Amino acid sequence: MDKIGKYELLCEIGRGATSTVHLAHDPFTQRRVAIKMAFPGVLKDPVRGRLYSHQFLNEAALVGKLQHPHIVQTYDAVVDDNICYIVMEYVPGGTLEAVCTPDRLLPIERVVEIIFKCTRALDFAVHAGIIHRDIKPANILFASTDPMLGDIKVSDFGAAITGAPDRTLVLGIGSPAYMSPQQVKEQTLDQQTDIYSLGVVMYQLLTGRLPFQARNSYDMIYQIINAEPARPSSLRSGIPPALEAIVARAMHKDVEARYASWPEFSHDLARTFRERQLTMARDQVADSEKFDTLRSFPFFAAFSDVEIWEALRFARWSKVAPGTAVIQDGEAGDCFFFVAEGELKVLKNGVILDVLSSGDCFGEMAVLGNAASRRGADIVTLTNVKLVTITGEALRKSSDACRMHFYQSFLTVLSQRLTSANIRLVSF
Repeated sequence: MDKIGKYELLCEIGRGATSTVHLAHDPFTQRRVAIKMAFPGVLKDPVRGRLYSHQFLNEAALVGKLQHPHIVQTYDAVVDDNICYIVMEYVPGGTLEAVCTPDRLLPIERVVEIIFKCTRALDFAVHAGIIHRDIKPANILFASTDPMLGDIKVSDFGAAITGAPDRTLVLGIGSPAYMSPQQVKEQTLDQQTDIYSLGVVMYQLLTGRLPFQARNSYDMIYQIINAEPARPSSLRSGIPPALEAIVARAMHKDVEARYASWPEFSHDLARTFRERQLTMARDQVADSEKFDTLRSFPFFAAFSDVEIWEALRFARWSKVAPGTAVIQDGEAGDCFFFVAEGELKVLKNGVILDVLSSGDCFGEMAVLGNAASRRGADIVTLTNVKLVTITGEALRKSSDACRMHFYQSFLTVLSQRLTSANIRLVSF
């Protein structure tokens, strides 16, 4: 078979119990795609045909949905009696399974970044009414062929629950080693079942082993319900107590003690960098800290997660020493800034007009104005400052939704400044 529908098949890149995955070329969009094709007759299997059909229909229903940088996109689907295939984004880097053994572990900082991006992707899915229900290393992909570089993408929503919370069959859907106690007990499921499963993935990425070792599914289920795993630090040195606490809370058997939501989980992960429990290389800022910082600023309150990730792709982060002139009065400029950390002073003719701190935006008038715009004041750092810089060119090339939210927030900032100026004038 050289073609399926309009797609030109290039080679087989994967094979499972029910389907093959082919690398293909879409001549209309001129891009490579991955096509999952069901084996002929698999959906008519007298024993498990209904289950397989449910999984394919689940994935087919996601065409055009879940548009998120850390979720594999579903482009097209055909599901009928004669042929079933799903057309998806091609992600070349392979799965997290490659780094789940003791001899191939990733640095702890990289693990935290991966898990953080998964939490934000799965939170996005929850807001679309979707619980994944089969989170495991095989369903999380590296965007790059180098596991140390690039993003990750959550895949395979065939087992997902859409709409109201539901029950599941233990042996029907999911992988027992990653199932929550609620899932193995066939209880009603919500996002906390995926939170538990991602906790298991985090444990495995940190230590190179699953939290529970068993000879069969029934022994595994017993341990999930009754046993406690070994502390990650007993299996790998250098894991800080804060990370052990995060894993323990994500995997807590009692849902009341487990993370109640994905933002709680992701915030604790980002805090390990912010509070210096984990460190990046000099002059680098972890993506989790970047995202969590912008998400906390009032300026970005109306931005979706997708738009914040977009902004992070074109923003430049830097650390600036005290006494540095970031902006000089009268100079030309085509960029604006956010204060991620620290303080700066605003001066005009040597007189301090204002002090800027975390969350403040400045320099936007040069971007909003015409090409001949000049800076209207000096802005100098008072302390060590973590600065976010965005160029006007990058903003103009951003998506319509992202750019619209920037301009809306600029108007809010300018309105607040005008109000503050009026108050100061009245006070005189």
